Amino acid sequence: MSTAHIIAPQSGAAFELKKGDILTIIDPMGQQVSDMVVFNQKDPKEKLSAGKTMDFEESILLTTGNFLWSNRSQKMMAILEDTNGRNDFLLAPCSPETFKIMYGHQGYHPSCIENLYKNLQPYGIEIDDIPTAFNVFMNVQFDANGKLRVLPPTSKPGDLVKFKAQMDVIVALTACSAEDSNGGTFKPIHYEISNTKS
Repeated sequence: MSTAHIIAPQSGAAFELKKGDILTIIDPMGQQVSDMVVFNQKDPKEKLSAGKTMDFEESILLTTGNFLWSNRSQKMMAILEDTNGRNDFLLAPCSPETFKIMYGHQGYHPSCIENLYKNLQPYGIEIDDIPTAFNVFMNVQFDANGKLRVLPPTSKPGDLVKFKAQMDVIVALTACSAEDSNGGTFKPIHYEISNTKS
């Protein structure tokens, strides 16, 4: 059985998955990024690792057929389906400092790191324990010299990425709060959870 959930613009959610559960992240309106972090339920010190994933998958772009790996070199999530095909680990979750340092923004601005932390607090996970997120639907381009550019996502309404948990995990997701990452607008992210017995 599948349960649908909505993450409002510039907010987040956290939840648990059992090994074998299926998580589907959906971009309902198009051009909206979702930051995802993953922790081992039994020991949250084991968590998603950008470095290990790129090492073992031998790619900076991850899509159908790839795995997301932990800092202890264990598979955490398998990517079963990806209708958009553009996801990466190239930028950290946006933070209050992101908007001050990069955009000169003064005053409060919602951020992914805040939304991840707020939703992970019930699991005892501190802000410094949050790793670089898997940037679902994010469109970071790079040139031959390694210079990065953040372009609007290529995702269209209804595009999705489907994952299968490889261990019991805690997952946190956002509907990203950075203007540049989302083509200048903020939209919701939907997600569904189902198990292999359904």
